[in-house]
Amino acid sequence: MVECTPGYDAAMGSRAEDWFRQAERDVQHARRSLEAGTFEWAAFAAQQAAEKAVKAVFQALGGEARGHSVTHLLAALPPAARPGGELVELAKELDKHYVGPRYPDSFPAGAPMDFYTEAEARRAIDASEQILEHCRRHVLR
Repeated sequence: MVECTPGYDAAMGSRAEDWFRQAERDVQHARRSLEAGTFEWAAFAAQQAAEKAVKAVFQALGGEARGHSVTHLLAALPPAARPGGELVELAKELDKHYVGPRYPDSFPAGAPMDFYTEAEARRAIDASEQILEHCRRHVLR
């Protein structure tokens, strides 16, 4: 579920750039995790980067969004900021990395580190970077 509410406080100003800067930092963390071989953390950080980038768009538009599904967040954007189907498909892949990389009980046996692969982490980072690029156009004008 995504909750979208007016969140702009004229006294405080928009926090869009703060959200977007953190999104960029999270994707950097994802790349470093990939290099370190911690593929589960690379995938999770990529998901977090995309989530924060979309929340930055809400901030830039004078709103605020709650929730963690990148797919649902993108769908809740106003039509002018909503991406096409290709990015939504990438978001669906990223959403699978919100819980799985962090909790051993996401799998019948073993730990997340036993299941995540380099290729999967690379795909997650690529998806995240594409979503950040879309969001960048709506945040940093």
